[in-house]
Amino acid sequence: MSLYGIFKRNGKNGFGYNTTAEMVTEGLNLAGKTILVTGCNSGIGRESALVLARRGATIIGTARTLEKAEEVCKTLGNDSFGLACELSDPKNIRECLAKLKKAVQKINVVIGNAGIMALPRLTQIHGYELQFFTNHIGHFILINGLLDTMTPDGRIVMVSSDAHKMAPADTIEFDNLDGKKKYKPWKAYGQSKMANILFVKELSRRLIKTGITVNALHPGVIQTNLWRHMNPVINGLFSFFGKLALKSISQGAATTCYAAVHPDMKNISGQYLADCNVTSSRPDSNDAELAAKLWKKSEEIVSVFK
Repeated sequence: MSLYGIFKRNGKNGFGYNTTAEMVTEGLNLAGKTILVTGCNSGIGRESALVLARRGATIIGTARTLEKAEEVCKTLGNDSFGLACELSDPKNIRECLAKLKKAVQKINVVIGNAGIMALPRLTQIHGYELQFFTNHIGHFILINGLLDTMTPDGRIVMVSSDAHKMAPADTIEFDNLDGKKKYKPWKAYGQSKMANILFVKELSRRLIKTGITVNALHPGVIQTNLWRHMNPVINGLFSFFGKLALKSISQGAATTCYAAVHPDMKNISGQYLADCNVTSSRPDSNDAELAAKLWKKSEEIVSVFK
């Protein structure tokens, strides 16, 4: 337990900051469940895949390369398998979707975990800032492509971040999605994480007449491969003080696993979670008009790649 965690109390459901993925799934039997996890090869994605497989689930793990995905999935059992899914490459995402649909008939849970964070310099792909495209557009393509394979009680879980509060004052800079106007690493990352929440809110409204739920979450601050682009000095400080201030990877995966499989979340949709409890995101993330506008813009972006 981190020093910071000592002072954190559990929520009404008995879970909280110090809850681990093992604890939140204790006693659950996930045999017969198929769960897709993007970014399964490291960090909280890997931990989520390991714990959920341990409870009996079949894991479809995706990573940027087939080798990275298979490296993890071959250890999981339960007929788990890996697929390549580079979220910055629409063609590769669609190839992944095609292979997946040939391999399985139904998916119970989709966990959108993969992402990149705080790139120090502006990097673009397809004319858009890379974090926005990878973290939001990539998952937008993948998850929409999976809706027809979801079970009636399916769950979609997007790993966002409290860094969404660092998004621009106007939430989504529709006139700066290429990042050319005063690029700032954390603001751009925050915008991509805000986009994750807005996507969840709008998709939840669109699926309201189905049994499929959609939620977003903040996993906590954990030192994982997401930090690989950070200044080495800052990374070193995080490594040194991590045991005192940061969550462990297992604690970081707890909210993901809670949203994905815990019975308490069966009928909860369109929410934002942290420390395994529903909490509040930035007020403007609840703007339905803004979410609809982002959805429409995302469709326009995606349409070019058909």
